[in-house]
Amino acid sequence: MAAMNRVFLAGNLTRDPEVRKTPGGTAVSDLGLAISENYTNKAGERVEQTCFADIVVWGRQAEACGEHLRKGSPVMVEGRLQFDQWQTEAGERRSRLRVKASRIQFLGRAVRSAPDGTGDAAAAEAADAAAAGGGGEAAVGNMPF
Repeated sequence: MAAMNRVFLAGNLTRDPEVRKTPGGTAVSDLGLAISENYTNKAGERVEQTCFADIVVWGRQAEACGEHLRKGSPVMVEGRLQFDQWQTEAGERRSRLRVKASRIQFLGRAVRSAPDGTGDAAAAEAADAAAAGGGGEAAVGNMPF
């Protein structure tokens, strides 16, 4: 019997990425993803259901997630399901199902820091617009096409 373990999810991050290093120096990042589904039920009411998924990302992609993503960032995740089991110090058995990402696609705009270092993208965009003089002819002339 053939088997396939492939997952594609698109949603928004529920928290800022947590990036850490293994003892061997490999970067690993844990992401929380919210995937919302909207539909109309039989009574004609709009219903929104949200599914939450835990994602683990390794290597350079983990570092990139930590650099460019923030809570609320839209992403698409491609990977496989991974079932983890462990025993707590109290002797309790624990398990979880999560997605081991093979690829993270950033769907939104890059998160940039504001000039004051606060990470406020809206302030950074306002500063960019002010620096460009409101965008007029100079901005159109710099288009790559």
